[in-house]
Amino acid sequence: MNRLRVYVDPFVTNAPGQHAVFYSRRADGPYYCWLKDESGHWHVSRVHLSEMALRVLSMARWKDVPVTLQTMLNEHYLE
Repeated sequence: MNRLRVYVDPFVTNAPGQHAVFYSRRADGPYYCWLKDESGHWHVSRVHLSEMALRVLSMARWKDVPVTLQTMLNEHYLE
């Protein structure tokens, strides 16, 4: 996917090696928060991140993004 970036907050405690919250942004577009609920479903909402919050986020490696979220990201950011 062209110019898509996926982020995690390294200070959020999750199960080892797993994140339940991801952030995404494509090109210069808006930021989205992807939250996984207890039943395993992903929910997305648009967020306005402050400059301070942006400094906290770290780039996520694509292989660390769950497959179910990868699918949703592909659908969300249709070319």
